[in-house]
Amino acid sequence: MATESGYDREAVRAVLDRARSEGRSALTAPEGKALAEAYGIPIPGEALATSADEAVSLAVELGLPVVAKIVSPEILHKTDAGGVEVGLSSAEEVKAAYQRIVDNARAYDPKATIEGVQVQQMVGGGQEVLIGATTDPTFGKVVVFGLGGVLVEVLKDVSFRLAPVSAEEARAQIGDIKAAEVLTGVRGSEPVDTDRLADVITRLSDLVTDFPEISEADLNPVFASGSGSVAADLRFVLDFDPAQPPKRFTTEEILASMNRIFKPRSIAVIGASNEQGKIGNSVMRNIVDGGYAGQVYPINPKADEVYGRTSYSTIADAPDGIDVAIFTIPAKFVPAALEEAGRRGVAGAILIPSGFAETGEQDLQDEVLAIARRHGVRLLGPNIYGYYYTPEHLSATFCTPYDVAGGTALTSQSGGIGMAILGYSRSTSTGVSAIVGVGNKADIDEDDLLTFFGQDDNTNAIAMHLEDLKDGRAFVQAAREVVPRKPVVVLKAGRTSAGARAAGSHTGALAGDDKVYDDILRQAGVVRAPGLNELLEYGRALPVLPTPAGENVVIITGAGGSGVLLSDAVVDNGLSLMEIPPDLDESFRAFIPPFGAAGNPVDITGGEPPSTYEKTIRLGLEDPRVHALILGYWHTIVTPPMVFAELVADVVGQARAAGIDKPVVASLSGDTEVEAASAHLFKHGVVAYPYTTEKPVQVLGAKYRWARSAGLL
Repeated sequence: MATESGYDREAVRAVLDRARSEGRSALTAPEGKALAEAYGIPIPGEALATSADEAVSLAVELGLPVVAKIVSPEILHKTDAGGVEVGLSSAEEVKAAYQRIVDNARAYDPKATIEGVQVQQMVGGGQEVLIGATTDPTFGKVVVFGLGGVLVEVLKDVSFRLAPVSAEEARAQIGDIKAAEVLTGVRGSEPVDTDRLADVITRLSDLVTDFPEISEADLNPVFASGSGSVAADLRFVLDFDPAQPPKRFTTEEILASMNRIFKPRSIAVIGASNEQGKIGNSVMRNIVDGGYAGQVYPINPKADEVYGRTSYSTIADAPDGIDVAIFTIPAKFVPAALEEAGRRGVAGAILIPSGFAETGEQDLQDEVLAIARRHGVRLLGPNIYGYYYTPEHLSATFCTPYDVAGGTALTSQSGGIGMAILGYSRSTSTGVSAIVGVGNKADIDEDDLLTFFGQDDNTNAIAMHLEDLKDGRAFVQAAREVVPRKPVVVLKAGRTSAGARAAGSHTGALAGDDKVYDDILRQAGVVRAPGLNELLEYGRALPVLPTPAGENVVIITGAGGSGVLLSDAVVDNGLSLMEIPPDLDESFRAFIPPFGAAGNPVDITGGEPPSTYEKTIRLGLEDPRVHALILGYWHTIVTPPMVFAELVADVVGQARAAGIDKPVVASLSGDTEVEAASAHLFKHGVVAYPYTTEKPVQVLGAKYRWARSAGLL
């Protein structure tokens, strides 16, 4: 019985319940057909034959030529078993094929139940594509689309989306594959009706969403043409005991805990010590010396005083109102101490010690999490360096304090990467709102932090290093909330494929690839950093750059060679060089020598005085048709590096004072003086780098990717 959506869910439920009662993990071809019909997925005419004569009768009724396929619950890969024959165009061929298929199946698996042979109309023409769905351990139900047949295995040209997908998302998914142009009709071939193809994608995505026990689905091949799309072969794999997703908290619950963790009234340091070199000593000193204004209570049963503060034997003896407990004691002592902290009503437990799941002690980590859940405590860690929150002058870490306040929040799953973040921030004077280690992520993870930083007035960009996501769907949901307001940058470690998780399934094998992360993070509007340096630079630079108002980018350069490389970088980073209109071209030519070149890049040549740079840059800023500027500087005696930097900073500053706020990036080539010149520009809101034409354009490209995702262009 069809519902308002047009789907017959009762028919699907009956099929799945029968498979469950029989202990099966896959559906037969007739059962797959029933699911397709229930959800309106177009399939060829077909029927089940239990004898050779019946196969002939059905073939004639359906119309020759036909395809014949073995039907057995135990034989999932029919081709491997010699259980498929195509192009059967006469009664004799059908009859002989029936017997061969049954004989092959019995030889392949003598214990297999042979239900018969599926006789199916022969379909073809158009373009073969794959539409599938799988249950990803990170993101849950994911839909895949790509070219079908051998192409999908060789090229792996596929795109992924979280299920369910809308019609608009499905059309975008189709356009995401590299060979999408093939579907538009090439060399006179008929273009595919992408709306009807997208409809098949949405229907399959709805099916696997409505019935989570469908762990994998393959429609391969689907024959897509101008008249529609037909799924010629169906495969469904079932899992009636799926893994339970991690516990999810509401936004209100997350913010209630995170506000107390990042803005605590008072802190207890469990394991605080007077002994130099101890983690408990470093944490105490950093919190106190970092300027934290709240109360700090050292917990140490063997000392009356730690770092000038009264010490308490246990947290139970300390004053009321403690928001955060920082643990610096060995892992084996954490459960008992956390039990006491939980009874005191702390909001957050910061677990610095190692010795938990990362060393094989999963049971200990599970015990600690269970204690935290019982008392409503959120855990950060274990196995972390701690965390920084500069608006509260809070350096809750055994590393060195950091006090350069700014708008970038940085997080890392790795302690080593955390140290790189700290060192880089210090060397570049990057203003940060927070630096946070998440370690084993027993509890608090990236989606919790995204939720907090997304509404934090002190944060205007978020950059995250991660090796995995505990709950990819929760992360995507949080990112979608944050991205319209602030850039979210992610460095995902483990980009290379470690092999397919489900070698027998096209969809499962393809989903074992990093492409799933890439497509779904992009779907959420996240800017992905290719490496650690880019993560740090995006985190540092994106808050500095204004949001562009459009796609027109102009290069102004003092060196032709830089102009060529900058142009290449523009293309590489998905930017658009503006087609300079005649009147603007004439205006640029008025300021450059006859042997220079207008157009785009605008080449003012290397021997020009500062005034030429000033006039051309000012023109680019003041013309409303230009939306972003890329400057290429070449070190000359006529215009030394710092002279260039100061005049650019002045011109950009004057434009911003007049209400003109465009992104400006610069590449400086020359002797070591260009380093100080680049630093000067950065301090004045121009993202500049020495010795590279790629990096400034890469940063600008990241800003554009975020602006597009946020719907600001």
